Amino acid sequence: MTDLIINLAPTGMIPTQAMNPAVPVTPEEIIADCCRCADLGAAILHVHARDEDGRPTHSREVYGRIIGGIRDRHPDVIICASLSGRDVQELEKRADPLFLEGDLKPDMGSLTLSSLNFTATASVNAPDIIKGLAGIMKDRGIRPELEAFDTGMLNYAGYLIDKGILDPGGYVNLLLGNIASAQLEPAHFAALKSALPHGALWAVGGLGRSQLRANMLGILYADGVRIGLEDDLWLDDARTRPASNPAMVERIVEQAELFGRKPADPVQVREQLGLER
Repeated sequence: MTDLIINLAPTGMIPTQAMNPAVPVTPEEIIADCCRCADLGAAILHVHARDEDGRPTHSREVYGRIIGGIRDRHPDVIICASLSGRDVQELEKRADPLFLEGDLKPDMGSLTLSSLNFTATASVNAPDIIKGLAGIMKDRGIRPELEAFDTGMLNYAGYLIDKGILDPGGYVNLLLGNIASAQLEPAHFAALKSALPHGALWAVGGLGRSQLRANMLGILYADGVRIGLEDDLWLDDARTRPASNPAMVERIVEQAELFGRKPADPVQVREQLGLER
């Protein structure tokens, strides 16, 4: 099989250091964690920014600090800026990091393909916002990181490709185990896999206790995995062993090696996605 693309989501919108002290929050903490994980084999970094009070922000200034700090040490690693709709719905605010220039411009931007509910919050992604973000990324030469939680989202991806709003192929994260979308069940996984856009690179991740098992599906069947403290704060089902991002990367590298797969080099992934440096 091909080398395994490891996509790290180190922070997310919800986790705090009160939940797990290893959650990186400040730009300096996020930079350090991302660089350590890139050293260990992460090829894509799915970055969320936080403001001075630790709250999620779409500020291009904060994203620029994070991206610049990572690129100083890892110029080839692929950086994805989160454009999440959990806290902000306005297009201009969500798109702010996409207007960074030069080495600070992100390689990718997250694009969740529909609105969805989590346990206590919602991610609101109206069609005009999805199309707007996709259009800005296309104009700016930024590759969307498509996030799909169920088959309807993949159907919508196909619609956007047919309309020329998204380019064919691309990159997709399949995310399993959320309370209001596809579960970590063979039938759900098979349906998602069969609905993927033709030619797309794809990875598998899971929320909470689903993460590790979903990652095994990624090792067995997909181009890659998504891991990180955004999706799970623990290393075990009993929740007695707090996780860290480097520990998650180290574990997935060891597990992949059992199946003859090694971490994909970021330069290799750039070529596969048609990303320039």
